[in-house]
Amino acid sequence: MHNLINKDVYIDDFSKIIEMIETRRDNAYRKVNEELIALYWDVGCFVSEKVQSNKWGSKVVDNLAMFIKDKYPTLKGFNRRGIYRMKQFYETYKDDEIVSPLVTQLS
Repeated sequence: MHNLINKDVYIDDFSKIIEMIETRRDNAYRKVNEELIALYWDVGCFVSEKVQSNKWGSKVVDNLAMFIKDKYPTLKGFNRRGIYRMKQFYETYKDDEIVSPLVTQLS
């Protein structure tokens, strides 16, 4: 049977390692969220500009949602409603002097 010699000696060091793990995990979650927001912004911008320039008709978003579902069936959030929300997110905040630069600086 293996016994640690005075295991209390290791508790502080082990706790520091746990703290490192938790900090990096939290940073990873934050980075993922930043990337998702940037993705939603970019998709919303792309769709908005295509619709406003009359290059895309009203049914194109439906077709895009079906295309994504067909090509990437496990990808969630890119249904018709989700894509319209991305477009709405972009259109709501694109001219906001505070939000727009913050979103575009997320990286």
